[in-house]
Amino acid sequence: MASIFTRIMRGEIPCYKVAENERAFAFLDIRPLMPGHTLVVPKAEVDNLYDLEDADYQAVFELVREVAAAQKQEIPCTRVGLSVLGFEVPHAHVHVVPLRSEADLNFANPKLQLDAEEMQSIADRLHAAIGV
Repeated sequence: MASIFTRIMRGEIPCYKVAENERAFAFLDIRPLMPGHTLVVPKAEVDNLYDLEDADYQAVFELVREVAAAQKQEIPCTRVGLSVLGFEVPHAHVHVVPLRSEADLNFANPKLQLDAEEMQSIADRLHAAIGV
């Protein structure tokens, strides 16, 4: 059975798409730590990020770099943090999170509740900043 991320990439489950390349896909986390919190996932359905083929791994981190640059431009933040956890979904993914402080990257923090209009606005701004 396809992972939830594969189903999102196929369009079976809606998302707030930010960008994609040939081997990776970026979309907003629907339970964000901070506005603009984005997940970057390989199109290959692999559980562990470090088990990806080289080309897929490189494509994921190329897209991570583009998303982080867009976040830095469009979201008020001091830094952009990355996290690779993989406990909830058995499909490799990188959390790319705009940060004002180190505490903002704590997954025990309450998740934000952003409405659909705000989520779409953020996705559109990040997408435009990436220029894809």
